[in-house]
Amino acid sequence: MSKPLIVVNFKTYDSASGMSAERLAQAMNNFADRNFRMVAVVSAFDLASVSASTNGLEVWSQHLDPIGKGSHTGWLEPDLAIYRGAAGTIINHAEHKVELEHVKQLMAMLPEGFPICACAADVDEAIALAKLGPTFIAVEPPELIGGDISVTTADPAIVSDTVAAVKSTNPEVRVLCGAGVKNGADVKMAIQLGAEGVLLASGVTKAEDVNAVLDDLTS
Repeated sequence: MSKPLIVVNFKTYDSASGMSAERLAQAMNNFADRNFRMVAVVSAFDLASVSASTNGLEVWSQHLDPIGKGSHTGWLEPDLAIYRGAAGTIINHAEHKVELEHVKQLMAMLPEGFPICACAADVDEAIALAKLGPTFIAVEPPELIGGDISVTTADPAIVSDTVAAVKSTNPEVRVLCGAGVKNGADVKMAIQLGAEGVLLASGVTKAEDVNAVLDDLTS
């Protein structure tokens, strides 16, 4: 198996936006040489500055739209995001849901090998997304997002069931899990359940001691 992923979604937290985003990404970069693939998922506004402020940290966009150059006010156009530093993207997060057709059209526009992580609320949605063949699917029960109990504790079956369903649908798709993930024990349990990494946010972005949290996650 390739290196497991630790994907940190900066969302629009004050502690992970603007200059704070740069500082957080720099902290993550210090742990990027461990046995994990570290990914910072930042606001489109912060793509360029975060990419420029780190040395090799993988930076993804929080969303992209399947539109090209032209009359598309307010949309996130993929080529410009890539120009500004996006090396991947998440899509269909619980806080920014889209139709399956949006995901399909976006995938058709992205360069070959460009990572796309499609988020799923449950096994059925994960199966539907797996049929499209994104690089990753992250299963995140919406009711657990931002909470204090990890999905690996509250609903471990949804992780193992999603892994089994996705692999039977498309064995090339890698499965991540998220919602409530906070520490290294959660990461280890996710991997034991068959996931190949985690997608988390507040456990890192709101941490009082970011370095301690990152150290724990990657140990």
